[in-house]
Amino acid sequence: MKKWLQKTLVFLVAFLTLGIITPNHSIWDSLENGQQSNRTPSADYKNVEASNDSVEKVLSDESEESPDPIDTIIQMAKEQSYIKFGSKIAPVIEDEFEQKIFPHIEKVIASTLGSLDDESKNYLTISEQPGGNYSEKIFHIANGRTGQELLRFHVRTEKRPLEGYYYNFHYHTYEDDFVTHHTIGDIYYSKNTPPKWLS
Repeated sequence: MKKWLQKTLVFLVAFLTLGIITPNHSIWDSLENGQQSNRTPSADYKNVEASNDSVEKVLSDESEESPDPIDTIIQMAKEQSYIKFGSKIAPVIEDEFEQKIFPHIEKVIASTLGSLDDESKNYLTISEQPGGNYSEKIFHIANGRTGQELLRFHVRTEKRPLEGYYYNFHYHTYEDDFVTHHTIGDIYYSKNTPPKWLS
């Protein structure tokens, strides 16, 4: 019966801690042999104190490594861009987008949102669904508390005579009430009509 109880306890501890904590085998030896542990209470206290210090260090490291809200928005911006491109457009423009367009998008996001106070940065949101068909919307960034949009990133399909189709990436900002069309850059697609967004 003792073996069965021992195996059950080992399983429960491993299961409840997801395998992070494994039972100390000296405990089982002392239980089976009826021996007292050779540890003194003061030694146990020192071990607990040391483990508490390490837990505090891990917790402080985790709090120091909380992600920057602007970095999170930038990462989500890239994801939303590729969702908009879909599997047909992305392979054609991916390299140029990564080298030429997205670094500029990062700079615009960092400079515009960097001027916000820390509390506002914690409430930043990004639209979750880019525009499909022939819509220009890639993503919009807003203050989640007030709902005020701060930046709008768009891409427009342009047909240029004798050249073909280009994608014009641009953005609008709340600083001028979204009136000015700030060009980021153009990427050539093809002379053939491009597919719809999200396709």
